[in-house]
Amino acid sequence: MHMGKLNVLLLFGGESSEHKVSISSARNVYDAIDKQKYNVNLCYIDVNGKWWSVAEFADQISTDNCNQLLPIFGTGRFVTESDGQVVEPDVMFPILHGRNGEDGTVQGVAQLLHIPMVGCDVTASGIAMNKLACKAVLRANGVDVIPYTSHYEYQEVPNFDQLTQELDDTLFVKPARAGSSVGVSKVRSQEELKQALNEAHQHDPIALIEMAIVGQELEVAVLGTPPSHRVSSVGEVIPGEDFYTYEDKYSADSMAKININADISAKAKEQIRDTAKHIYQILDCKGLSRIDYILRDDGMLYVLEVNTLPGFTNISMYPKLWQEQGISYSQLIDELITDAVQNGTMNK
Repeated sequence: MHMGKLNVLLLFGGESSEHKVSISSARNVYDAIDKQKYNVNLCYIDVNGKWWSVAEFADQISTDNCNQLLPIFGTGRFVTESDGQVVEPDVMFPILHGRNGEDGTVQGVAQLLHIPMVGCDVTASGIAMNKLACKAVLRANGVDVIPYTSHYEYQEVPNFDQLTQELDDTLFVKPARAGSSVGVSKVRSQEELKQALNEAHQHDPIALIEMAIVGQELEVAVLGTPPSHRVSSVGEVIPGEDFYTYEDKYSADSMAKININADISAKAKEQIRDTAKHIYQILDCKGLSRIDYILRDDGMLYVLEVNTLPGFTNISMYPKLWQEQGISYSQLIDELITDAVQNGTMNK
């Protein structure tokens, strides 16, 4: 094991539509991380996908006078482009959302570098990010997912009336691979369907058309690596909007409320927690994930999605659920790093 402080490379920014969210999450993590125990290096990934070694956080991060980080695969090291300085992290901590962040790509870079990384590996990240693939895997393992169909960019716009026969008269259309409710629309007519598919395809060539289910939106946090993974209590999201939109999640004047102890029966809580534990194993998740559900009034429980890199601002559901279990924000960061170092060293 390592003597002295562990070197952590905190990755944030990224090429996805959630660039800004990632910066504020990472800033919270940086403030809370135990500096007695960890040396933290900041790696800002700009909107073009370049990796930069930056000295500090700012609202607008400038890369002037900064060095680009270049990976030296197979060595556990990066070098800085202009002066060849070596950066040798013991562990990488990605606070990235969306494409080229939580979809397995950055996880692959860590694997090729032979550096342990906080969170899920390439496969689990890739499957969870692609809502279509994730639904198929869960359904094949007997987990109830919201009834859906898919639409590819090159296909004709389907007939709304035909869709409603199998999926009911209100639909949700969303990109198959985007997070934070980006590109999501509620659809009640042929014209709205056409617009919604257009909007979803701005973000992804594959769109998902789902039955709109009315019920309580519930979330649970999972921490650790099987068989020693733990599941939090069940939290509830009470949307301020018609559904839980991007603005609702992140804007300062959001009307959405989070209830850390969901107002549901003990039986429903147990079912949600058991299912979460099962899903985490099916997908072979590691480190962390947040699993989201919808509970219909008649007691039918559907899995909405699996987030392998959930929102990590200090007001996000994932850290809040663990705080409720007595694990502080900085303890949580510590546990995640320890988990990565213990479980991610197969390539060392």
